[in-house]
Amino acid sequence: MIQLEQPLSHQAKLTPVLRSKSQFKGLFIAIVIVSAWVISLSLLLSLDISKLKFWMLLPVILWQTFLYTGLFITSHDAMHGVVFPQNTKINHLIGTLTLSLYGLLPYQKLLKKHWLHHHNPASSIDPDFHNGKHQSFFAWYFHFMKGYWSWGQIIALTIIYNFAKYILHIPSDNLTYFWVLPSLLSSLQLFYFGTFLPHSEPIGGYVQPHCAQTISRPIWWSFITCYHFGYHEEHHEYPHISWWQLPEIYKAK
Repeated sequence: MIQLEQPLSHQAKLTPVLRSKSQFKGLFIAIVIVSAWVISLSLLLSLDISKLKFWMLLPVILWQTFLYTGLFITSHDAMHGVVFPQNTKINHLIGTLTLSLYGLLPYQKLLKKHWLHHHNPASSIDPDFHNGKHQSFFAWYFHFMKGYWSWGQIIALTIIYNFAKYILHIPSDNLTYFWVLPSLLSSLQLFYFGTFLPHSEPIGGYVQPHCAQTISRPIWWSFITCYHFGYHEEHHEYPHISWWQLPEIYKAK
């Protein structure tokens, strides 16, 4: 396992207090997010929406998108070893589970790429960064996604979709609105708040060493938009801190 090396001066004042608060809270929050996603999706897939207009479904789609984003944020915390730091195997098992639920993404592959990103942000070997040619939002997004998706995942998800539709007899509209669409919207949300905004080069150039900037928003809005992923400079400076602890770092700076 690759470990991030941070100057002790950055950690001394804040991390002992924050770590003392996180004995089992990370595991509890992960269980809540996964449970909420499973229960919500199960109910929505069984819902009769044949007489409902799309605009009536929009709030529910956004809610499901929020839960999908929570799955990925949980796996991201697992990559940093903070979902359940007392047991590495359980921690990474949770990360593997949440990434599989999110979209059959390979945990070990993303784990290696994520550490590479933290060690080399906004560089030519940063797997999350554009290649100099794809700097606009959608160009960067598609360039980014190519590095994480494979034909094997797409084929597997297609098989699951058709199994749910033709064997389990789940209506295609339910599958599209509550399973397919929220996962795609979540990928846009995560990319926008976790990569595009914080890692786009500012007018004055990048501030080393993290090449990341925080999107300053009220804490409640930061949570709603992307589980505090907008506090990105704080995340790079304190990569061993859980997403739900980032507001304390943000307020303390």
